[in-house]
Amino acid sequence: MSNNKLDFARMRFYCDENRCIHCDGCSVACAEAHELPVEISRRKVITVNEGKQGMEFSLSVACMHCTDAPCEQVCPVDCFYIREDGIVLHDKNKCIGCSYCLYACPFGAPQFPKNGAFGTKGVMDKCTMCAGGPDETNSEHERELYGQNRIAEGKVPVCAAMCSTKALLVGDSESVSNIFRQRVMSSGHGTQSAPYGWDKAYGK
Repeated sequence: MSNNKLDFARMRFYCDENRCIHCDGCSVACAEAHELPVEISRRKVITVNEGKQGMEFSLSVACMHCTDAPCEQVCPVDCFYIREDGIVLHDKNKCIGCSYCLYACPFGAPQFPKNGAFGTKGVMDKCTMCAGGPDETNSEHERELYGQNRIAEGKVPVCAAMCSTKALLVGDSESVSNIFRQRVMSSGHGTQSAPYGWDKAYGK
C-alpha cells in the first residue's frame, strides 16, 4: 500500500441492473427530501434496450462523483470541488450558469432550473450524494441551497435508503465491490441472465 494513499474512502454509487425494477422510488425520494423544484431532477431512472425481450434493463443515474470529474475540469469559475472522500460538490454562489459542465458530463448530471430568454439557465444544481455544500454544515442556508446533509449525520443518501430492491448501492468502492461480489457468488452461476423483476422480488 502506498504511503501517499489517502486514508479516506472514495465514495461511489453503483446501480445493480439485475435488481432495478424502474419504480422511480430513488428519484422521488431525492426530490422530496431535498425539496427540489419541478425543473430539477438530480436522479433519473433510465431503461436500456426498451421493448427488446430479454435485453431490457433499468438503471438509476445521477452524478457519479468521478475521480477526475470532467465538470470540474471545464468550469471557468472553479465552482466545483472534490472532498477528500471523493464526493464532488459545487458552490452555487460561484456558478454563472454557463452550462460547460452539462456538456462535459457523460451522465447528464448537471441540472438548470430555468429556460429563459437569451439562454438564461440559472444556477446549476446536481446530486450532492446528500453531502450538502460549502456552507456551514446543516445550516438553514446549506439546506436551502443544497438540500439535506445526510452524510454529516452518518446516514446513507436518501435514494439508496429508499431503494426497495437494494439495487442502488452507495459507499466506499471496496464495500460496494464486496456487496456486488457476494450477490454474484450467491446466484450460483455467475451473473444473472435476466433483470430482477416481479417474479424474483415476490418469489414466484
